[in-house]
Amino acid sequence: MTKLVDTFSEFTKGKNIDRVILVRILEDVFRTLIRKKYGSDENFDIIVNADRGDLQFFRVRNIVPDGEVTDTNKEISITEAQGFDEDYEIGEECYEQIFLEDFGRRAIMAARQTLISRILEMEKDNIFEQYKERVGDMILGEVSQALKREVLVLDEHTGYELVLPRSEMIKGEFFRKGDTVKAVIKKVDIRNNNPVVILSRTDNRFLALLMEQEVPEIDDGIITIKRIERIPGERAKVAVESYDDRIDPVGACVGMRGVRIHGIVRELRNENIDIVNYTNNMNLFIQRSLTPAKITSIDLDLENKRASVFLKPDQVSLAIGRNGHNIRLASRLTGLEIDVYRDVEEFELEDDVDLDEFSDEIDKWIIDELKGIGCDTARSVLQLSTAELVRRTDLEQETVDEVIRILEAEFEEDSEMEFREEFEEE
Repeated sequence: MTKLVDTFSEFTKGKNIDRVILVRILEDVFRTLIRKKYGSDENFDIIVNADRGDLQFFRVRNIVPDGEVTDTNKEISITEAQGFDEDYEIGEECYEQIFLEDFGRRAIMAARQTLISRILEMEKDNIFEQYKERVGDMILGEVSQALKREVLVLDEHTGYELVLPRSEMIKGEFFRKGDTVKAVIKKVDIRNNNPVVILSRTDNRFLALLMEQEVPEIDDGIITIKRIERIPGERAKVAVESYDDRIDPVGACVGMRGVRIHGIVRELRNENIDIVNYTNNMNLFIQRSLTPAKITSIDLDLENKRASVFLKPDQVSLAIGRNGHNIRLASRLTGLEIDVYRDVEEFELEDDVDLDEFSDEIDKWIIDELKGIGCDTARSVLQLSTAELVRRTDLEQETVDEVIRILEAEFEEDSEMEFREEFEEE
């Protein structure tokens, strides 16, 4: 019996499991033992001390005269009862203590395994429900293991091991055993019948929680985060709104000399964060979302969720951003597909040629690549240097040189034709 009691104490120590449920499990396990040995558990009392981890069994039977016992599970003769206590009398209830050893070694070992299994299952359910309620919360933990595909993190509050997959880490991040990690609880899965708590540092909610920690006005509800879009480790755009006209939401989030936002940027491995004022005016919201570019005009097509944005040639690269990050995030933040166009003068338009006109000489994927950086006409491509075209697209140097040669030849032919027409007229 000692081993079974020790097992109970060991598995309940330090576990956040409801005592009432634990007692119920113990009763179920031992009533199963009793039914197997005696056929019924109706006339048995089980007393469990959950705090000390011990228990007692009593078989309760009515005392009847000798020779009148009809059911040995419910009745006991006066002579047998007085063998336990000589003060017993007919008509009373006889309490006979049953010891665990009476069930046999094999039955006790089976009960021990059942007890361990039931408590472990209950602990799993408890962990699943506990962390399921905490999805979206920030955790601070210590790295216990750094594996190839994931990092295991110990929750400092519960001591439970959480999982931070490489796919949920910012590009270039590397953690060693013993490092402290901040992350958001993304979800709780069940793998092989075990709860697995998945953490993330790339989720938008992680940035929102970092801002909530750094900006008291957000924590107080004076400023609210309306939308967040991220390319983790590269760039993020956050739309904020203030419920107090006296407070500038962008200034409050950035902080004096950028002290508030700098702490967040460092945590996110120098992720570039743009904070913009949220507005229901879509034209204005698009302008703010494409910061730092300055927009000349916008044509909105809300029915098809598209926006055509016109900018001066020197602003196009700012609107698109490095690797197209700026325009991609602006599109996600506004919920519109944003197309960027150069705002050129009329005489330039008359003398320009759409890139699609060169589809017989330039492959379509190359034209699409150039359009992706805002170059939709021949002159818009020629305005950029070869080095810049290579840097901003996935095109090779030789491909860019060939494209430029084809486009320049077009304008040379036009110039030669104009010269001939003027010569013939003379």
